[in-house]
Amino acid sequence: MPAHETALAALDRRGRLRALAPRRGIDFTSNDYLGLAESEALREAAAAALARGVSAGAGGSRLLRGNHAEHEALEEEAAAFFGAESTLFFASGFAANAALVATLPRRGDLVVHDALIHASVHEGLAASPAEAVAVPHNDADAVADAIRRFRTGGGRGRVWIAAETLYGMDGDVAPLADLAAIADRHEAMLLLDEAHATGVCGPGGRGLAAALEGRANVVTLHTCGKALGVMGALVCLPRTLRDYMINRARGFIYATAPSPLVAALVHAALGLVSAAEDRRQRLAALVAHARAGLARCGLPATATQIQPVILGADRWATAVAAALLEEGFDVRAIRPPTVPPGTARLRIALTLNVDEAAIDALIAALGRAIERRAS
Repeated sequence: MPAHETALAALDRRGRLRALAPRRGIDFTSNDYLGLAESEALREAAAAALARGVSAGAGGSRLLRGNHAEHEALEEEAAAFFGAESTLFFASGFAANAALVATLPRRGDLVVHDALIHASVHEGLAASPAEAVAVPHNDADAVADAIRRFRTGGGRGRVWIAAETLYGMDGDVAPLADLAAIADRHEAMLLLDEAHATGVCGPGGRGLAAALEGRANVVTLHTCGKALGVMGALVCLPRTLRDYMINRARGFIYATAPSPLVAALVHAALGLVSAAEDRRQRLAALVAHARAGLARCGLPATATQIQPVILGADRWATAVAAALLEEGFDVRAIRPPTVPPGTARLRIALTLNVDEAAIDALIAALGRAIERRAS
C-alpha cells in the first residue's frame, strides 16, 4: 500500500511517527491519578461481582438485550453522586464526547469551543449539523464575542459552549464561573468535560463543575478510566436530553453496551473515590512538591497533577523522553496534532503510583537531559 507507506514515512521525517510500546519505568504518564487502577479494592470488587454472577459481556446494544441491571444501578448511583438529574453510561470518554456533540446541537445551532478542546469533540463536530467556531484558549470574553457575532449575523438557534474543566495536555483550569455566567446571559448550554478533574477535584472528587451539576443548561462528562481507575464515561444531563441521546445518538444506539462487569467496577470506584480524601490530599502534596522542584530548575509549573514541559521541536521532545526512559522514567512526548504545532512537550502526570523521591529523581534527570540536548 504505497500511499500509506508514503504517509508513514512523512510522519517519520517530521518526528511524529507513533508506535505502541510496553510499559517500562516509573509511571509519570498514566492518568491513574489516585492509584486505583491496580488497587486491591478494585480487584476485590471484580471478584465480588463475578461471584454474584455479573456477566463479562452485555451481548448487544442497550436498546436490545444489552441493557443490564448493573448499567442501571451505576447510572442511578452516579446521578446521586454527582448531583445530576440523570446519567448515561458509555464505553469510553471519546465515544461519549463524540456522541454528545454530534447529537445534541441541532441544525441552526452554534457550538463555541475552546481551541484546545479534546479531539473527541472535533470528532463529534464533524458529524454535527450545527455551526462551530473555535475561540482562544480559556478566553471567556472571546466566547461572549462569538455568541454576539452569531446573533448579530442572524443566528437564532441555541448556543452550546464546550470546554474542558481541566485541560489534559496543559494542566490549566477553565474559567468556569465566567463561562456559566455567559451561558446564563445568552440562554446557552454548557458542555463540560471533567475527564481529568473527576475524582481529583471538587467536594468528594465530584469535579471542578460540581457546583453547576443538576442545572438545566449544563451537561458534564466524567470519564471512568482516569482517577476512577476503570474505563468508560458517565454523562450527566437533564432527563429529556438523556432520552434524546437514547433515541438519536448513533454512538449509543448502534454500539454494544459496555461490559456489565465494568459497570459494577465503576460503581465500586465511585464509592472509593467519595471516601478518598486522604488520597486527594496526598496527590495535592505531590503536586506541591513537584511544582517547587520544577521552579528550582527554572521550569514553569501548573497547580494541577498535569505538568507540561514544552520543548517546541517534535524530535527534541521525543529525544528527551527517550533519555528519561533510559534513566527509568516513563514520560511520553506529546506532539502535533495532539498539541499545536511548535509546542511539542513532555507531559508529566503525577499519580499516587510515585513518591517524592521519584519526583526529585525525575526532575534531576529532566534537567540533565534538557541540558545535554541544548548543548
